[in-house]
Amino acid sequence: MRPVRRRGSPQASDFADYTGAKKHLVSRLGSYCSYCERLVVTQLAVEHVQPKGLAQYEHLIGRWENFLLGCVNCNSTKLDQDVDPATVLLPDRDNTFVALRYEPDGTVRPSPDMAPAVRTMAASLLTLAGLDKPISEARDENGKLVAIDRVAQRMEAWATARDAKDDVDQSPGNAAVRRLVAVLSAKTGFFSIWMTVFQGDADMRNRLIDAFAGTRQSGCFDPVTTEPRSPAPNPDGLANGGKS
Repeated sequence: MRPVRRRGSPQASDFADYTGAKKHLVSRLGSYCSYCERLVVTQLAVEHVQPKGLAQYEHLIGRWENFLLGCVNCNSTKLDQDVDPATVLLPDRDNTFVALRYEPDGTVRPSPDMAPAVRTMAASLLTLAGLDKPISEARDENGKLVAIDRVAQRMEAWATARDAKDDVDQSPGNAAVRRLVAVLSAKTGFFSIWMTVFQGDADMRNRLIDAFAGTRQSGCFDPVTTEPRSPAPNPDGLANGGKS
């Protein structure tokens, strides 16, 4: 999951209508679901980290620091689940990239390289957004798998990223190819898949980091090696940040 930084609020007070924050969030984070990483052209919503449907978080309904972006699937799964930032990893304050592992078959799981407590918090994040759900297979009349759910869409993105890596490997010094691959990644979404596929290519990974708004600003990647920094710097000092 892509770590992001939304930065300080664009206005001095809370939002009277939280939907008004969407344009600012998209400008700073891109048109991606903050959880599943899909590019969402329409129906991308302002997502409340701590849910607006629970009375104890009513005071956070218009609070900038409580906003991320969410797709229909992640929002409907997360819904009104109580979110305690001390017990679950979150992309606005933790290095969620280093804590999760993406596989070619579309699965996402806690990284075995992390401490047990962090793996538990990563698993809670996957359950929170439903990213641990199995694939719902749907095939067309020719038997081809149709990417209608998030697992299948991750598989499709993986295949696209692998093809792009083959193109880069065939012309490793071609800056134009590298630039176009970075553009393609931003149009495809699924930042973590692209970063995983291009493991070992610092130049390409730096281009990917810069292609997705709000990623570089998180400070979660070394600017030279692109290796993830853990724990996250949490530059905005959000509560219970830097758990991974």
